Parts: sequence; C-alpha cells; structure tokens
Amino acid sequence: MRHARVWGLAGLAIATVGAVAFAQTTVAPLPSENPVQTAPLEIDLSKTHWGDAKAGQTKASACAACHGADGNSAVPTYPRIAGQSERYIAKQMALIASGQRTGAAVAMLPFVQNLNAQDMRDIGAYFATQKGGAGLSDDTAIAEGPYKGMKFYEVGQQLYRAGDASRGIPACMACHGPTGAGNPGPAYPHVGGQHQEYVVARLQAYRAGTTTEKDPAHFNIMAQVAHGLTDQDIQSLASYLQGLHNRADDEAAAKLPAKPAAPAPAATEAAPAPQQS
Repeated sequence: MRHARVWGLAGLAIATVGAVAFAQTTVAPLPSENPVQTAPLEIDLSKTHWGDAKAGQTKASACAACHGADGNSAVPTYPRIAGQSERYIAKQMALIASGQRTGAAVAMLPFVQNLNAQDMRDIGAYFATQKGGAGLSDDTAIAEGPYKGMKFYEVGQQLYRAGDASRGIPACMACHGPTGAGNPGPAYPHVGGQHQEYVVARLQAYRAGTTTEKDPAHFNIMAQVAHGLTDQDIQSLASYLQGLHNRADDEAAAKLPAKPAAPAPAATEAAPAPQQS
C-alpha cells in the first residue's frame, strides 16, 4: 500500500513537471489586437468641395515641423508649399496616403494617413493663401561641358524659357508660367522659388521614368520632358527656379516707406550772411 502511494505521488510530480516544461516551450497566442491596415487608402477628391483655408490652418499644424508654419520650409530637402495650388497639394497628399508616391515622400505617411479627402483640400486651401518665398540662383560659371563659361542660372533660364528644340525639350514656362506660378486648372505646380535640392531630386525621379501612380498622366508628361536632361541641365534648372519669383514682389518691396532719415546735427554757429555788392 505504501509503495502504491509513493508511485502515485511520483507520477503526479512527473505530470506536473511535464506540464511546466510544455508551457515554457510553447508560445501562447497573444490576445487579439486591432488588425494593422496594410491596404492602401482610397482617397476620392472628386467627392469634396472647395477647401476652407481657415479650417485648413488648424489641420495643417503637423505640417509646420517640416514645411514651416506658412509653408516656407527652412530645410532644402522639404519643399516650399506656400503659394502652391489647393488642388496640387491635395492630390499629392492623396497619392502619399494611398501609397502611390514612394521615395522620400513616404516620410509624410504618418501625417496624412488619418486625413480624409476634405481635410486634404482644406490644408491645400490654407497653404494656397500663403506667400511663397524664394532663394538665390547660382551665378557660378560652369567649368566644363557644352555650357562651359556660362553661369548655371543662365543655362537654367534658357531651358526654362525656351527649352532646347534640338533635343526635343520644351520650354518649362509653357506649363508653369513665366514666373513659375504654375497653373491651378490642370494642377501644374508652382515651381518658382522652390529649393534647388528638392527640384534636383524631383527632376531625377522624373528622368528615371518609374512611378507607382495609378493614373500617371501628369508624371508621364514630366518624364518625357526630363528624359533628355543631363545632370548639368538639372542643376542649372534647379538653380534658376530657386531664384525665380514674381517681379511684382520686388516692386512692392521697393515701394515700402523708407526709414526716416536721422536729423542733422544742430549747427553750433550761425552761417555768416552773404555780402551784398
């Protein structure tokens, strides 16, 4: 009887140890969590109305970290979006949220994935009301190549305003306007004053000719234009665009009231009266 009892306790101990060992080597299922959204978002801008700039200002607070509170980014890798058209901004945000814009633009995904189509138009409307800034063009002389002796901005100006018929490159201003203000109708972007570094990156992407956009009509236009551009062409165009802005801005600045001149020091002695002849 004693032996049976001992064997019974021993069997119970072995079963317990085995259960513990099984628990330590078996991964228990985690409690169910909300599924991670992997499918791209579908943003339909056609089901929206004109953006509300006042509402957009509040919704755009997260944009300030990279693009500046007024859309004039201080970091050249982030584009200036001040003065950009509402439709263009909304469309680009929709492309990013739906996974159709890749590369550096994916950094914006956390900021746009919770926005709806109307939010995007409101944000676009706000930045469209802001005044775009501009930088300086590069007046350094090109040291080699077909443009040797010309300055970078001069080559950029030539390509922007006249293109190069011999290589099938059209004038950029045909779509983007003489001051780079763009065309809000077909949503051709405002490019005047844009950071040189950002323009270079975009033109290189267009020249590569690869896109994940479902409707690549606009991309293909730029891909065809950029296909024949050399690295020197791209640097020159980007330099010219960085300094391009509306001349009226300069004229308005010139009309600002001048600071009052400092009063002349008081004379210590009266000037002698002129002698009469």
